[in-house]
Amino acid sequence: MSRERTNARRYALQALYQWQMAGQSLNEIEQQFRSEYDLSKTDVACFTELLHGVPQQLNKINDELARFVDRPVEAIDPVERSILWIGVYELLNRPDVPFKVVLNEGVNLAKRFGGSKSHKFINGILDKVAHRQRAIETASQDQSASADRHYEKKAEY
Repeated sequence: MSRERTNARRYALQALYQWQMAGQSLNEIEQQFRSEYDLSKTDVACFTELLHGVPQQLNKINDELARFVDRPVEAIDPVERSILWIGVYELLNRPDVPFKVVLNEGVNLAKRFGGSKSHKFINGILDKVAHRQRAIETASQDQSASADRHYEKKAEY
């Protein structure tokens, strides 16, 4: 996982939160971030893709989230909602990013910016979306983990 992409996700989270709360245009928010933050250690292309891609696919992303959350998507805390939007966007559009990375990044963002237990909520929802959207990738991971557990049990004897 690259530090530059981690930074891009962090800035995208902050920008999407601002978009939700202030209702500014995405272009204004992007310009503000480019002028006010040091993005030299940030994958700016990734930041821009997330900032603009999430709102472009918001209906699709929210439909996916609605399958797994216990309340309307609009009722989710705006920070957690932004984290989920980023994670679901990547699960749907970025097959080059392993699902485990998407989950890990979402959990880390929740630990840093969300409520005290939000990382568990984020992990649970993104894991369910990953199993639905990346069934082949998650199944091979599940099989590998199962084989590891089987081997560990045999080794105990």
